[in-house]
Amino acid sequence: MELTYTPQGDYLLPNLTLSEAETTIGKYGMMRKTFLKTERKGMYAHLMLSEQLNRHLADIDRTAREQIDRTIQEMLASHPAPDKASDPLGWTGHMNNLKQQAEELILAELIYH
Repeated sequence: MELTYTPQGDYLLPNLTLSEAETTIGKYGMMRKTFLKTERKGMYAHLMLSEQLNRHLADIDRTAREQIDRTIQEMLASHPAPDKASDPLGWTGHMNNLKQQAEELILAELIYH
C-alpha cells in the first residue's frame, strides 16, 4: 500500500479516505457504540480497524428496531390498549409502557451483550 501526502504548512499529511459508505446510525446503534467503547475495547478496536464498525452498528440498530416493533405487537395481542379516540392519554401511557418493556428486553440481549 502506497501513501500519498499533501503539504500543509511545514507538515506532510497523508491522504486518507474511508472505504466504508456513510450509513445513518440510530439510537440503538449509538448505544451499542458507547458500550463497545467503554466495556469491549478490544472488539471496538477490531471492528474499527477492519472497517466493519459502521456496518455492525447499523445492523444492531435495524435489528433492535425490528425486535422492538415485533415485541410491542406481541404484547398488544395479550394486553390490548384502551381506545385511542375515547381515552388518548390512557392509550399513550399504555403504548409508552409497552415500548419501555420491549426496550428493556432488547437492551439486555442485544445492545449490552
